Amino acid sequence: MANILEVKINDFMAKIIAKNPGETEFHQAVQEVAESLLPFIEENPRYKHAKILERITEPERVVMFRVPWIDDKGEIQVNRGYRIEMNSAIGPYKGGLRFHPTVNLGILKFLAFEQVFKNSLTTLPMGGGKGGSDFDPKGKSDNEVMLFCQSFMTELQRHIGQDTDVPAGDIGVGGREIGYLFGQYKRIKNEFTGVLTGKGLEWGGSLIRPEATGYGAVYFAEEMLKTRNEGIKGKIAVVSGSGNVAQYTIEKLIQLGGKAVTLSDSEGFIYDPDGIDADKLQYVMELKNIRRGRIKEYAEKYKVKYVEGQRPWNIKCDLVFPSATQNEINENDAKELVKNGCFVVSEGANMPSTPEAVEVFLNAKILFGPGKAANAGGVATSGLEMTQNSMRLPWTREEVDERLHMIMTSIHSTCMQYGREKSGFINYVNGANIGGFIKVADAMIAQGVV
Repeated sequence: MANILEVKINDFMAKIIAKNPGETEFHQAVQEVAESLLPFIEENPRYKHAKILERITEPERVVMFRVPWIDDKGEIQVNRGYRIEMNSAIGPYKGGLRFHPTVNLGILKFLAFEQVFKNSLTTLPMGGGKGGSDFDPKGKSDNEVMLFCQSFMTELQRHIGQDTDVPAGDIGVGGREIGYLFGQYKRIKNEFTGVLTGKGLEWGGSLIRPEATGYGAVYFAEEMLKTRNEGIKGKIAVVSGSGNVAQYTIEKLIQLGGKAVTLSDSEGFIYDPDGIDADKLQYVMELKNIRRGRIKEYAEKYKVKYVEGQRPWNIKCDLVFPSATQNEINENDAKELVKNGCFVVSEGANMPSTPEAVEVFLNAKILFGPGKAANAGGVATSGLEMTQNSMRLPWTREEVDERLHMIMTSIHSTCMQYGREKSGFINYVNGANIGGFIKVADAMIAQGVV
């Protein structure tokens, strides 16, 4: 049976690769899901008959457009914009916008595909989508970012709406960018609706939204630890990245008694064996969010180790929160982490571990929370922001945090339900893929061949 399944997975992937040439990240995401789902689909032939896997891997709509804008020197620049509307079976398309030079069709299709499963796991009525541009906000003035965002939204506004497609932020798209995008949408449409999430608190945003992905990743790790009668308190954590997700991962770790000892950016990482406490974290937030400096400055200020051009995977720890970008942990990194005593990985970024790294973690029987489950707190709180916008009624910080905690606990329960193996080991990868799939697949079958 195993060999037959392997042949079926290979045949399915050959078709995906032929239809989507050169989109390696998308191929990787589909392969990981197919390996979990094909055995399940073979045991549940109604999904096979309805060709759900073939349909769910094909976007409902792909929008690609040019984005011309004028820089501070008066020169015309041209970037490319995208929106992948992947699946709307259970609700409006929902997923972030990424502004980064590496953005291309394959990366956005991988992110949109992952988003379908992630959004389903949250239990909220949200479909999956993703978008962005190869524009790089780094080094640009506020005026240049504003002009780019206005041009980008002038085209995107035709394809989105509070009941159609609700984008949010992602890498390169923070509060500043969301503000400019929302302002242009409002100007063109002449309406104030919850068409974007991640908005400012004064104009429709939700409390806890900036913190949500990081908080959620820690809540998910906490639930995994409970299965072994352990907790966060006293554990040493390695965190990559130094943006929103990493910052609030550390904040929640501090609150729960854990100790984070690393942060990184594209140039290197810092190692602070005494731990990044609340005061040091405040410095990082000012450094990264306001001054937009490099993490090396932390090492200079606090006289700690800085390693240039590397990621922090050789540091001894109990917990790992990869919170930077896709494929940042490779097979050798994973082996080094396991050898150094790491036994929990909770992915704050999207697909930060390569397939080979995931295999190392699963073979070592450590607690491995894949991104589509562990980092779903961000989009879950975006969904809560959509609810508040529809009600025209904001919730308190405590209410939103409580709902976020409940959602992450629920996601963990779903992963346990569908991921528990005969040995008792919980394969969270299978659990997240199958648990996220069933709700979407059942909705697709109910709605017919559309």
